[in-house]
Amino acid sequence: QAQLVESGGGLVQAGGSLRLSCAASGSSLSFNTMGWYRQAPGKQRELVATITNGSTTTYADSVKGRFTISRNNAKNTVYLQMNSLKPEDTAVYYCYAQGKVLDYWGQGTQVTVSS
Repeated sequence: QAQLVESGGGLVQAGGSLRLSCAASGSSLSFNTMGWYRQAPGKQRELVATITNGSTTTYADSVKGRFTISRNNAKNTVYLQMNSLKPEDTAVYYCYAQGKVLDYWGQGTQVTVSS
């Protein structure tokens, strides 16, 4: 069974950048789609970006042109480069990985963007 471990969150000023990483450990599983979701206080969890094992990507309209998702299949790691951050990007960001049988979620990493 895999565990997803996120890193890279923190506090940044508006207009700044952060890079999130998520590594799957404890398993030799390979994953189909991997991605990032986020949940702001008082709001539902929403999709930010996904990437298939063939590197097809999807993005939420709110982050297109600012965020870039990538992955390293050999390391079962997915990344999210976030540029031009806005206060409305403040949320807990969760890593997601679709296995052949089970889906996996990370515990979340806080991203706070100050104005």
